[in-house]
Amino acid sequence: MADIDDRTLDPTRKGEPRGPDARRHVRTLADLARLAGVSAGTVSRALAGKTLVNVETRDRIQALARHHGFKPNQMASKLRTGRTGVIGVVIPLGQDRRGQISDPLFLRLLGHLADELAECGYDIMLSRAAPDGTADWLERISGSGMVDGIIVIGQSDQADVIEQVAHAYRPLVVWGQGRSGQTQCTVGTDNELGGRIAVEHLLASGARHLAFLGQTGAIEAAARYRGAAAAAQSAGAPFVHLPVDPAGEAMGPQIDRALAAADLPIEGIVAASDLVAMAALRILHERGRAVPGDVRIVGFDDLPFAAQTTPPLTTIRQEIAQGARALVERLKARIEGQPTRSLAMPPRIVVRQSTRS
Repeated sequence: MADIDDRTLDPTRKGEPRGPDARRHVRTLADLARLAGVSAGTVSRALAGKTLVNVETRDRIQALARHHGFKPNQMASKLRTGRTGVIGVVIPLGQDRRGQISDPLFLRLLGHLADELAECGYDIMLSRAAPDGTADWLERISGSGMVDGIIVIGQSDQADVIEQVAHAYRPLVVWGQGRSGQTQCTVGTDNELGGRIAVEHLLASGARHLAFLGQTGAIEAAARYRGAAAAAQSAGAPFVHLPVDPAGEAMGPQIDRALAAADLPIEGIVAASDLVAMAALRILHERGRAVPGDVRIVGFDDLPFAAQTTPPLTTIRQEIAQGARALVERLKARIEGQPTRSLAMPPRIVVRQSTRS
């Protein structure tokens, strides 16, 4: 864009301040509109980057604003538009109130969401919700008037509650497993396919007696189990469920007891998450069972530490960065009243030494 000379910056219309005094007098949209010779509405649209204002006029107004150090009153703008500039990010911990926001998957997704929302000019209001079986935990946020929209990270055992709120509150998107006929807009991994891929890989690597290790209360984990069980059944492979609680320090002893009580010699494990798989690696080592020599194991998520375990962990990868972008894109569309569709991203297996002979 060409430089703007002093004749453009110092208006020549009668009564307008000039020179150094001009900067002190440009305090409102009306001041800048008089200086630019346009309406206040045009100035507002130009500063917001709206395409309704032609490029030349928009560039000229924005240059004038920069020259005079003019910054719109953000509070007044929010009052006019009814927008807060804040997005609520909620992590429900329904099936286990001891769960932590510091869970590596939550933190990784939250980091990508923070970057994406900042690029769009939004601030974040973070909430850890411990639901009590009613919809109040989500309705309190959606009805507060404090946010322009809500992103829910994970559904825990609250899928029905989230669906109930989604019927009345449109600017809501959810990271997690979708369901047929749902109202809510979900973005997540095809967890059932991920479970299938994990079992098929274990069978191809030579494991025959298989187990799913983890709880299935959350809708995502249930889908992973469902896919794993279906793949094992199709192959005629023995398959058991070893439920363990992924929260707290008791997970290791639970895995130890579950493996000891299994009524078949486990040769391959599909873990509900990388955290569960990492704990299983430690317990198997303590029990003198070599991985992958005696037992092969597949995690789920592909968190950064999955490549650092001993041995490095084969896992089903979720595309977290892509998912964060899709969540923000869909939330922005829903805020503007535009239609959206849920997204189930294909999982990908990352093969490492925990399944290689």
